[in-house]
Amino acid sequence: MLECVVNVSEGRDADLVGRLGVAAGRCLLDVHRDVDHNRSVFTLAGPHEALAESVRSLAHATVAHLDLRLHRGVHPRIGVLDVVPFVALKPGDPDGALVDGDTETAIGARNRFARWAGDTLALPCFLYGPERTLPQLRRHAWHDMAPDTGPPAPHPSAGAAAVGARGVLVAYNLWLDGDGLGGADLVVARQIAKDLRGPAVRTLGLAVGGGAQVSCNLIAPGEVGPADVFDAVARRAAVARAELVGLLPRRALLAIPRHRWDELGVGPASTIEARLEEAGLDGGRFASGC
Repeated sequence: MLECVVNVSEGRDADLVGRLGVAAGRCLLDVHRDVDHNRSVFTLAGPHEALAESVRSLAHATVAHLDLRLHRGVHPRIGVLDVVPFVALKPGDPDGALVDGDTETAIGARNRFARWAGDTLALPCFLYGPERTLPQLRRHAWHDMAPDTGPPAPHPSAGAAAVGARGVLVAYNLWLDGDGLGGADLVVARQIAKDLRGPAVRTLGLAVGGGAQVSCNLIAPGEVGPADVFDAVARRAAVARAELVGLLPRRALLAIPRHRWDELGVGPASTIEARLEEAGLDGGRFASGC
């Protein structure tokens, strides 16, 4: 089983995001559209060949219909097809819930897609995973780092893509309940993000929709989950609301006390396993509920 969580630089045109979702096909499990970030996250998963076909179809439509030169948004980006990470998944013992699979499988899927995107879409691709992290890639791409595949210069309208191989990750945003002084709120959010940043958590403090947000990637959700970062932020500032971006593995959900699910913006329907079952892509493995 492979998952791919494609980050596209468009979140304001709902019709266009919908058309991209149609292009992704049956392996599409979830779409998270963010107007302020002007970014959408497409979560795809399924058997290897089906997943690869879906990602290529979504990539082709994205490059054909989006123009980075027209993009405005608060999130860092290097292209319209900004981030394309592949994740190998397997059922874990004894409960069968999904856990990280073989890293080499994800690397192989990453490399095949990057070669295809370079050859077919003329899209430069920078690789991340064992070689470098995504933050390192963002800092160095086009400065002292050349693309790993594709043309040596940015695509005129599509820019470039960061194509990765990684483990399971949970993307999670927290809005601060500030005093309305947007600049002051942003200073607080950036300081909190700096305090929380570490090996298991990547963070940004962003100005979003007139307020301030701490945007988190939980890259080791078994060690630091949504409840941990929510509580860490709440100790420093009031939290207005929390938001899961995309899906999370069932084990990460079950590690959270049930009485906190609503407060943290998570639930059984937001797991990868539940969406695979709903789409008929789980092979009957995840029939039990939370």
